[in-house]
Amino acid sequence: MGEFKDKVVLVTGAGRGLGRAIALAFGGQGAIVAANDISPMGVDNTVEMIEQAGGRARAYVYDLAKRMPVQAMVDEILTDFERLDIVINNAAVQPQASILDMDEWDWHRVLDVNLGGPFFTLQHAGRAMRQQGGGVIVNLAAAPGEAENLANRAAYLASKAGLAGLSQAAEREFKPYGIRVGLVSPDPAAAQAVVLQVLRLCASS
Repeated sequence: MGEFKDKVVLVTGAGRGLGRAIALAFGGQGAIVAANDISPMGVDNTVEMIEQAGGRARAYVYDLAKRMPVQAMVDEILTDFERLDIVINNAAVQPQASILDMDEWDWHRVLDVNLGGPFFTLQHAGRAMRQQGGGVIVNLAAAPGEAENLANRAAYLASKAGLAGLSQAAEREFKPYGIRVGLVSPDPAAAQAVVLQVLRLCASS
């Protein structure tokens, strides 16, 4: 059936774009996909697409900007499937505003979703993986060259720089528990290549 047959894979931000592509790829490889997004419309469509292709998936509609929803989501996945093998932290927001014009809400929202969300997911999924003896967590960083395009993107770039540091620290901390942590820099112009890179990082988990 595939490399990931019966693995339980959480993909955040799976309602559209790269997140959906990653979710579909895992579904096509036999994984049980826990598809997350803040809106039911997009993520329900992703689940339907996986099921129509003969795969298995379930939608988890949560806003991952705060600790409690992340904990509730991980707990629900563990209740449904009794394990969590792989996490893909893809969900992100990217408002367009200059430093001088950005309001406080936008600044905190970007950091909460793009950095806080992965932190809480690392924490709660990592605890479950430690108990079960291992797993894989992949975080999606800024795309190559994005740091050169600075206009109106300070909050996004700051959050992604923080995510890179968080990933490096988690990789070191989680290794003794058999948990691998990876960081992928996605190229929107080569989405299929990014999907394949993610699959390779998660192989043999």
